[in-house]
Amino acid sequence: MTTTIKAAVCRTFGAPLEIEEVQLAAPRMGQVEVTLDAVAICHSDISYAEGAWGGHLPAVFGHEAAGRITGMGDGVTGFAEGDAVVVTLIRSCGTCPTCASGRPTICETRFDQVSHPLTDADGAAVNQAMDCGAFAEKVVVDARQIVKIPAEMPRDVAALLSCGVITGVGAAVNAAGIRAGQDVVVIGAGGVGLNAIQGARIAGARRIVAVDMTEEKLAIAKEFGATDGVLATEKSPWRGAMKAMGRGADVVLVTVGAIPAIEQSLRYLGRGGKAVLIGMPHGGAKAEIEPVILAAVGQGMIGSKMGDVVIQRDIPWMVDLYKQGRLKLDELISARWRLDQVNEAIADTKTGSAKRNVIIFD
Repeated sequence: MTTTIKAAVCRTFGAPLEIEEVQLAAPRMGQVEVTLDAVAICHSDISYAEGAWGGHLPAVFGHEAAGRITGMGDGVTGFAEGDAVVVTLIRSCGTCPTCASGRPTICETRFDQVSHPLTDADGAAVNQAMDCGAFAEKVVVDARQIVKIPAEMPRDVAALLSCGVITGVGAAVNAAGIRAGQDVVVIGAGGVGLNAIQGARIAGARRIVAVDMTEEKLAIAKEFGATDGVLATEKSPWRGAMKAMGRGADVVLVTVGAIPAIEQSLRYLGRGGKAVLIGMPHGGAKAEIEPVILAAVGQGMIGSKMGDVVIQRDIPWMVDLYKQGRLKLDELISARWRLDQVNEAIADTKTGSAKRNVIIFD
């Protein structure tokens, strides 16, 4: 049995998405159907749709969503139809070595990336990209990808928890392990960057220096917890950051996928500091570093996928912080759009001025 839904379909990399009616299969063992109320636009969706990392076409992108459960397959426990949930791209088996050690974002199990619940009007397979395909009215996903949220929580706000918030806050708290009193630099004050700033603030950082291209974005960064701001357009922006901190940083969080930002991140570090790479450059892009410096002064560079979160643990924690007023979410939304405006919303996101654009479903 299938359900007809509307979705924004990518048929050619780099071309506008097309609003089509597609068929969504019923949930199978361990799966749930979620009728979406909101989905935010992440830069990863845009990069995928531009062909930055390859993939199968046609495809439906979108992975930062919230809605309510409207169908359940066999074997699903802990949920009921009508539950309000967030939908994430983090599909994990729960039993492989990385999952069992608390790192489900890098699950080692290889899932089927070809067979998906979507087909088009001609019966041809449509890829449910990133195991979500949330630029659509409904999704069918594995039950391990969802987390219950309070029924009264606005869905547009809740959707942000699915990626941008957990990636930024999680990178600061989980991957970087920021401790009270440490000094932090956040390169990039976009959607993920603002949440990395919030994560550093929540973790108790002493100084949080935001680095971005415009004064406007630096001002916004201070609203989210940055103590100082430095323009990336300066000749040597790391000098301004070190002046603000009085020393080199303990942690640099690189939230953009720009190669120059990655290469320069080590310039901000103090002895024993580490750079955490969060933003993802296009496939094949290369960066140059001088490794002798890392070895000589005990510095490090690591990657962080999706904030190294355990969604069943971290999303309820962040919901509680939001309810307490300690985590800003409403302020992250720049504008709300309809599904048929998805290309306009993407274009607006690509300008770099938006924090998060959110598509709302009626």
